[in-house]
Amino acid sequence: MIAALIRWSARNVFLVGLATIFVTLAGIYAVSRVPLDAIPDLSDVQVIVFTEYPGQAPQVVEDQVTYPLTTAMLTVPKSRVVRGFSMFGVSFVYVIFEDGTDIYWARSRVLEYLSSAARRLPAGVTPSIGPDATGVGWVYQYVVRGAQKSLAELRTIQDWSIRFGLAKAEGVAEVASVGGFVKQYSVVVDPRRLQALGIPLSKIRDVIRDSNMDVGGRSVEISETEYAIRGRGYIKNLSDLEQIVVKSDKGVPVLLKDVARVELTPDERRGITEMNGEGEVVSGITLQRFGENALSTIQHVKDRLAEIAPSLPEGVSIEAVYDRSDLIYRAIGTLERTLIEESAIVALVCIIFLLHVRSAFVAIITLPLGVLIAYILMWLLGLSSNIMSLGGIAIAVGAMVDAAIVMIENAHKRLERAPPDKPRSEVLIEAAIEVGPALFFSLLIIVVSFLPIFTLEAQEGRLFKPLAYTKTFAMAAAAFLSVVLVPALMTIFIRGRIMPEHKNPLNRFLTWIYRPVIQLALKFKGLTILIALTVLGVSLWPASKLGTEFMPTLNEGTLFYMPVTLPGISVTKAAELLQTQDKIIKSFPEVASVWGKAGRAETATDPAPTEMVETVINLKPEDQWRPGMTVDKLVSEMDKSLQFPGVSNAWTMPIKARIDMLSTGIRTPVGVKVFGKDLAEIDKVARQIEAVIRKVPGTSSAYAERA
Repeated sequence: MIAALIRWSARNVFLVGLATIFVTLAGIYAVSRVPLDAIPDLSDVQVIVFTEYPGQAPQVVEDQVTYPLTTAMLTVPKSRVVRGFSMFGVSFVYVIFEDGTDIYWARSRVLEYLSSAARRLPAGVTPSIGPDATGVGWVYQYVVRGAQKSLAELRTIQDWSIRFGLAKAEGVAEVASVGGFVKQYSVVVDPRRLQALGIPLSKIRDVIRDSNMDVGGRSVEISETEYAIRGRGYIKNLSDLEQIVVKSDKGVPVLLKDVARVELTPDERRGITEMNGEGEVVSGITLQRFGENALSTIQHVKDRLAEIAPSLPEGVSIEAVYDRSDLIYRAIGTLERTLIEESAIVALVCIIFLLHVRSAFVAIITLPLGVLIAYILMWLLGLSSNIMSLGGIAIAVGAMVDAAIVMIENAHKRLERAPPDKPRSEVLIEAAIEVGPALFFSLLIIVVSFLPIFTLEAQEGRLFKPLAYTKTFAMAAAAFLSVVLVPALMTIFIRGRIMPEHKNPLNRFLTWIYRPVIQLALKFKGLTILIALTVLGVSLWPASKLGTEFMPTLNEGTLFYMPVTLPGISVTKAAELLQTQDKIIKSFPEVASVWGKAGRAETATDPAPTEMVETVINLKPEDQWRPGMTVDKLVSEMDKSLQFPGVSNAWTMPIKARIDMLSTGIRTPVGVKVFGKDLAEIDKVARQIEAVIRKVPGTSSAYAERA
């Protein structure tokens, strides 16, 4: 069958060429359509249940909200892990599902169980599910700046103009605000006056609620025109609040301003942001929808920002503080350059060893076409182009041209020995048929060798499967092309004077070196095998000393500084500490900008307490760094400069940090979880573990979360 296919391809060059053109055009289209990302999406399928219980202590939130919800979610179908976090006034419940679960099926199941669990919660407490996004989806973050605007005014612009404008961008799940001040009306009652007038506090709450509404009055017809009647009662300013009648005593109204002070104040803050050590700023976080293309989502956000910018008040601007597209372009660009260099080297080697440029074109044309076929299959299966998937192609490049080179060399040998009167096409077909089936199956064996990777599950599966897919696609494409395209190209390019192998100076030199070595190996077979076994045995010792890592460190070009302070730090002190830290970091010449966040943003994907700081450090290009400076040295210098009492430092990178927190619920790559029934005893054991871990070699910092 394979021999017949080779014969048909060599005799139908036009049809094979036409099919090649169509495949090339389809491959180019697929390359432009395949999503781009830095690394594969390693996040689990998760649904977040977010519940607000204003003013309540964490223990109350845990007992009355988090625990009932967590136990209810344990029975959700396909749920793998359920985690609950209780903080001041808010509860987070994370439901992690099995691999392969559809995110929207999971959300619908959680909603079903949530409807019954909500009945067990305190009155007025309503849980809701978070956006269809994860913490890894924080793809674009920005600050809103205005020289003549207060933080309250900038926050209003962010909440009511920018946020809604960006929410419509394709691929965006949510736009979260953080920092600044949210305006609210504050009614500060005078308890003595309330007591003197016999007005209960609940009366104040009820009259304010009842006075802040419009009412309908049906319609009235006047002069053949119909008018809708309504009572306008929405509160628009402080005066409207002050004029509310609380009580009427013998015809004399008691107004709200008579028993309380009404003023505009900021709402309670659970999150603040700071920029470059210059002071607080208002920020926004754009969350990518689960499964969307990160690069296109970021581009849609930028397009929307460009549309919004002219409508902003004069002097107000939007400045990016974290843009993942920079990392994506750098990572993909580096790998694409490597692929191009690798392909050029393969082509050069073919020319040097064959000493026949036209013959080398057979291998040179086959290589990019095999890569394009791999891209077509990636596009059809919805795989993204990232460092792992492109790495699979890079690994396959060398083996992809093997079949073409062997076929060409065999054709050269056949032409050397063929009778002068024998048709050249017949010689080439016989040469291809002679080695074609063996080459085809040898490439398929390489494909089969990667099948065990497809059995990997969870994060390791999501990380390595793209590499296995693309390596399989590329090798399968090479096997197919070796029996379809290569025979047709051979009939086109292998013509003219063919130099025998023994006349190639490089081949003669390599043969001169290789021949005595192989003769010695065959003469002393036992010694050769013994030496090989000895080398294998000796290599086991250094292999056992090598460290292990789930995935290599990806230099994202951005550092992520995550210090943690003791619980109970006030927002004011957190802002002071954050500004001091950012000012120190910005003083390093390698730093382009610093954006810090203490506490949490207004999104269910951010369960950070006030004592947790997240600082994004954007670095300048490495050619602008001090001589001899590396990322590790820079982190070490910064860590020494940022030693504060009661602050435990942790250094990582944004994507890695989000993946670690999402997969384990721990903020650092390595952590210890302590389980038990007594919270005080757990806290005691955790502190003892902290003291022990601090002494472990290689530990830069250790911190036990306080109860």
